[in-house]
Amino acid sequence: MVCVCNVVHAVWLIVPRGFWYNKPMNLNKFLFWLGLACVIARPIGAFASPIPGTGTDARYATDAYPGFDSEDNLVKPSKKTPKFLSFIFGPKKDNPADQLEWSRQCESEGSWRAARKGYDALVREWPASPEAVKAQRAYADLLLNHDLDYEAAFNEYRYLIDFYSLECNFGEVVELMYKVAELMREEGKTIVFFRFSNTVDVRRAYEAVVLRAPGAAFAPKAMLTIAQLREDEEKYTEAVQVYENLRSLYPGAPEAMTALRREGAVRMKLLEMHGYNRERVRDSIAFFRKSLRGRLDDEVREEFEEDLDATVEMEADEAYKAAKFYDSRTRTRRSAISAYERFLRDYPASSHVEEVRARIESLKEGSPQ
Repeated sequence: MVCVCNVVHAVWLIVPRGFWYNKPMNLNKFLFWLGLACVIARPIGAFASPIPGTGTDARYATDAYPGFDSEDNLVKPSKKTPKFLSFIFGPKKDNPADQLEWSRQCESEGSWRAARKGYDALVREWPASPEAVKAQRAYADLLLNHDLDYEAAFNEYRYLIDFYSLECNFGEVVELMYKVAELMREEGKTIVFFRFSNTVDVRRAYEAVVLRAPGAAFAPKAMLTIAQLREDEEKYTEAVQVYENLRSLYPGAPEAMTALRREGAVRMKLLEMHGYNRERVRDSIAFFRKSLRGRLDDEVREEFEEDLDATVEMEADEAYKAAKFYDSRTRTRRSAISAYERFLRDYPASSHVEEVRARIESLKEGSPQ
């Protein structure tokens, strides 16, 4: 089927703007444009919506990823342009082929700084040349393998993907991006000889990789890491969203079971951290019940059964308070009995059951207390 959004997009691209202002509108022409839009919408949809699990060449996720940073929170990459005073600090040669050869020569001789500047100058001066792709890749490789500047290397590989995705070896480059994100997580960030765990930057690096290659084999593991980093940031609601999305996108991946278990633990932490929230409690009850209907390891099943009992008890405590509201001087005895009986029907395993039964008997006998 053709996505309606793709059809609308195609209509916007191909229909002359003046057509919409013609009155009366020509129905035959409208149907012609609509049919043509449906024809071209199919390849648009095929390119923009890769199916998870189809390999590293499945490019760019078009759907929202709950728990990831929104586009508003991210620095958008801009295309490189010649630097100020480029006639001094720009390319050393007159054409991209010679500039690439000169930069490679500098690298082979160990002139790392000159090689870096040469590759970067080539990309800035001749961005549309075939040599620009090779120079951008060489620049990123140099930052990674010689300078060990992982954050800078990641940014340059991302630039290569964002601006030369069709010309570069896409699968190989996204693999390198994932490798560098792993290194960034292990090494942290060094500022004036002090090392810090740059949790937010590392998480965003993993997110960038997943969004660019949702069908890669490493995508489930990357999403699991993103959720764990969300926990490190104490962003537990976002962590639950990522775990849940991981299980939805990659149900057959080994990471899906780990995500399920971690999601249960984080849901319980949220319930313990915050006061009673009816929607959150009921959502967690539904999560545990649905999970227990599936195939679980014995250890996980035992954990989830205990968590379900605890969550139901939270709901029962709140229901007990509501039932007691009817057991007051301003309410009738019948309404109090009805509220308590409804409580017993809904929460037969609650710790308040014996107390409620005794109170019902007391009310039926006519005792005010």
